[in-house]
Amino acid sequence: MKVAVQHEDLQLLAKTLQEQLLVEVSSAEVFEVKCAVNKDGLMILTQHESDVIADAQIIFAVIEEVLQSLAPHREQRVQCFLRVSGEQLPYAKCFLPLKQTRGWGDEEVGGAGEAGGAGEAEGQCFYPISSSALTYSPSLDETEEEELFDPFADAPNLPTSKAFAIKPMLLGVALAGIVILGSGAYLLTRPCVMSECKEIQNAERLKTKSPQLIRRAKSEQELVAVQQQLAAASTALNVIPSWSPRSQVSEELKASLSGRSEKINQVVKALQTASLATQQVQTPARSLEELQARQHLWRQAIAPLETISSDSELYGLVQGKLINYRVRLHAVNQQIFTEEKWLKKLTAAKAVASAAEKQEGTAKSLNDWQKVRSTWLVAINALNSIPLTSPRYQEAEKLLVDYKPKLMAARDRATKEQLAVKTYQQVLSTAKQAKLYEQQNQWQAAATYWEQALQTVKKISQDSLYYTQAQSLIEPYSTALKQAQEKVQVVSSLQQTRTDLDKTCINEIQICTFNIDNAGIIVRLTSDYDQVRQNNLANPYSENSSTAVDITNHLQILREALAVISDNANLSLILYDSQGQVIYTRTLGG
Repeated sequence: MKVAVQHEDLQLLAKTLQEQLLVEVSSAEVFEVKCAVNKDGLMILTQHESDVIADAQIIFAVIEEVLQSLAPHREQRVQCFLRVSGEQLPYAKCFLPLKQTRGWGDEEVGGAGEAGGAGEAEGQCFYPISSSALTYSPSLDETEEEELFDPFADAPNLPTSKAFAIKPMLLGVALAGIVILGSGAYLLTRPCVMSECKEIQNAERLKTKSPQLIRRAKSEQELVAVQQQLAAASTALNVIPSWSPRSQVSEELKASLSGRSEKINQVVKALQTASLATQQVQTPARSLEELQARQHLWRQAIAPLETISSDSELYGLVQGKLINYRVRLHAVNQQIFTEEKWLKKLTAAKAVASAAEKQEGTAKSLNDWQKVRSTWLVAINALNSIPLTSPRYQEAEKLLVDYKPKLMAARDRATKEQLAVKTYQQVLSTAKQAKLYEQQNQWQAAATYWEQALQTVKKISQDSLYYTQAQSLIEPYSTALKQAQEKVQVVSSLQQTRTDLDKTCINEIQICTFNIDNAGIIVRLTSDYDQVRQNNLANPYSENSSTAVDITNHLQILREALAVISDNANLSLILYDSQGQVIYTRTLGG
């Protein structure tokens, strides 16, 4: 295991250095880098073709910069060599001391440490006299050089083009691995580097076991327990360093466990959301907004569960929940639909009530007030249809308290106006009948109807729309009544006159006849009465001489009686004999 890790790390470092030379040195595409480790530490060989002129100082500087940037965790010495391809011995070499930098949890080195570092010898490099000549360190003989470079014999040749690139993050890991491997280092003791890896074993075991655990879960709590195991196993894998040969397996396991954990978390959140929605359903919603919030919760619970495929371990648990949740969502949707209907009713009732108030302000007839009453009734009926179970019920009740008195007022006013119209029409009808009786000279009936019309018109209420019209009828109707009453007196007087004349004109025989008109009274003596009167005048001394006296006296008495009747009737009088001769006249005031 140690050899495999060392080989991979050396190859990675060689690639890194060669890549950096490609960037820093213009002719570096013909350079090849090899790395090896011996008991003295890390060795780096850079070689090129014989026709290439290389600046050894620049090449060693680039190598040193790269090695130092990879932050070793302890001071190390690195040997660098530069040679021509195909040659066994280098023509330049350099010893590079790598200074320790802050590592994980290490405090910054300072004070005496820095002073001590400064006291050590800087990198010692030996360069050829010319770029094409091979010169060697005087402290090394050829045998040592040849033996020294045996480790490079098996190092693989790397491509010299710019087509490959090394991730910067891996460089520090490679160098640290090489340096530490060369000195029995710290990194080989990290978890899952050289020893057994319990974290991966546990993760693989849980990866195999978790599907069954998930399928057996019947509740949110059981799913959470499985999720916690997956999270713990995934977290445990974080201790495996990126340079571990098991790092890739670790990452794959973490991805697998995290994916399952995320799926469980998705379902758990959905179950928790559904639980919250279930709690809210226990109390009646107080508004449409609350119902919409519950609808949103059920949708949040359903949506993630619908993404669980039929081949998922969670499918069995999810399907049972989905059926229940969809039923709950449907119930909430129905509630929202119903509540929206009641909300529309409430809104419409308010609009109708507003229209009724406007109608009240402009009502000028019975028809207008009947419309006001009907409009208020429509608003109230709409509010009465909102059930007790609706969140809008309380608001509807408050509006009803306000609207019902207004309906009663509108109804009373409409009733009052309707009565006023009926009364007014009755007044007009009665007056019309009185005029008909006048035309028929039925003055007593006419007077009765005029009086009835006056009494009826006074019944129209002052706050009625017909009050003003009714008041305008009182004066002409009163005048008509007075005239009718006068006519009644005249008729009554004439009737008495007729009665008196009837009594006067009949006394055993028909004494006279009469006619009464507006010109006066005309009385005519009958021929029978004149005959009796003539006979008595012609034979005054007959056996019935007393009758003649009576007849003479009777005519005088008749004239006097007729004069009294004329005065009572306030009419002139003309008395004719049977021959048509005027025998007596009486004028008014005469």
